[in-house]
Amino acid sequence: MIITFNELRRIKDRLPSGSSQRIADELGIDVETVRNYFGGSHTAKECVGVHFEPGPDGGVVTLDDTAILDAAMRILGENK
Repeated sequence: MIITFNELRRIKDRLPSGSSQRIADELGIDVETVRNYFGGSHTAKECVGVHFEPGPDGGVVTLDDTAILDAAMRILGENK
């Protein structure tokens, strides 16, 4: 999946407090991995398959696996 960096950050910014930890717990991954998925630069133990390329609107992000994004969108849907 390809998404702009700014759109990925907008999704992250709309998540309620504690969502990164919730996603990490649900997927059995480190919370730093979740934060890096959304553009953070934290030290993580595992790679998340996110590739950032500079360009307009913050550049583009290629996501090899959308599990974290899918969990984030589900959380956003619960909070409508």
